[in-house]
Amino acid sequence: MRVKGGTVRKRRHNKVLAQTKGYRMTKSKLYKVSHEALMHAGQYSYNDRKKRAGDFRTLWISRINAACKNNGIQYKDLIFGLKKKKSELNRKVLSDIAFNNPEVFSFIVKSL
Repeated sequence: MRVKGGTVRKRRHNKVLAQTKGYRMTKSKLYKVSHEALMHAGQYSYNDRKKRAGDFRTLWISRINAACKNNGIQYKDLIFGLKKKKSELNRKVLSDIAFNNPEVFSFIVKSL
């Protein structure tokens, strides 16, 4: 006796087709094409999550650098001074302080 996988296969196909709804042309209509499109989309989203971290670091550094120029200090000197003082402030926090509280950032620069 053979096993028929009709309902299971249909359910699996419908799940993939539901995830690819809105894709262009046959990528949302045909199972094989939509499954490949879904696999590629998952890979792209995984890779871009990794890239996003680097993009944010670049943004933080540029914000800190702009605030450093306003306070008459170079970015590299600020980072070196913070490392020498064994400060726990990372670039994300420094960027937030520089962007939202410039007077606090000025105090940090003067304390070096």
